[in-house]
Amino acid sequence: MEELTRLLHRAYATHAASGLRFFASYQSAEDTRFRLEKGECWVAWSEGGDMVGTITVVAPFLAPAGYPVRRPAGSFWQLAVDPSCRGHGLGHRLMELAEGRVRARGLSQVVIDTSAEADDLVSWYRRRGYVPIGAWRWAVTNYDSIVLGKDLGSSPL
Repeated sequence: MEELTRLLHRAYATHAASGLRFFASYQSAEDTRFRLEKGECWVAWSEGGDMVGTITVVAPFLAPAGYPVRRPAGSFWQLAVDPSCRGHGLGHRLMELAEGRVRARGLSQVVIDTSAEADDLVSWYRRRGYVPIGAWRWAVTNYDSIVLGKDLGSSPL
């Protein structure tokens, strides 16, 4: 858990330095374990044996009351790629893996959220077919989140 938590902290450090308090930028190893227990954790390793990426898939996602999702959906969180490994498609491959796991669980929608201020992340998700479907505010962050959805099947969001 400590190694995974350090990876999350490294991956979100740039956003933390800009003032965005992503939970993954400061969560404890106990928090990491708690979040992992909600779903399936996938980890990417370098050829040298270093942990360089992760994603946690939750399907179905039990959204809190008021969260803007209109039908049963899957989700993923703690998507992280070590800064030294960015730009080689690992984040995209982890996201494709998550979408495949959601489909395998019989769901046709993925819903996620990120800081509405993190233009780089919002653009990255939008380029991969995610569309805004609402807003949300988590108690553990210092920003408003944009909720994004992606249809994995033929049903509308």
